[in-house]
Amino acid sequence: MSDTIEFSDFEKVDIRVGTVVDAAPFPEARKPAIKLTIDFGETIGTKRSSAQITRHYEPEALIGRQVIAVVNFPPRQIGPFMSQVLTLGFADGDGAIVLANCDQPVPNGERLQ
Repeated sequence: MSDTIEFSDFEKVDIRVGTVVDAAPFPEARKPAIKLTIDFGETIGTKRSSAQITRHYEPEALIGRQVIAVVNFPPRQIGPFMSQVLTLGFADGDGAIVLANCDQPVPNGERLQ
């Protein structure tokens, strides 16, 4: 478990849901990854993310799927790709990432409460 933080620290992290509108292999990445374009609704718009999720997901199967991401970290250059949000997931028993998601559809851009 990590160190205890104040609730005000947690409130600074802006975690939102969005729908993948495009996904493509990212062969230039050092570790296998998929480039995602995610629609977070009118307020935030469309953002890009690099996600190391190739063991469980094929790019074409991700289109239309809702994902959860941190949208207020600074952009991060990953090789030739600028990742604008951090897509969230959990490691399975073998260390491969499984995407975090909602079990019911919610509006794009909805913030984690």
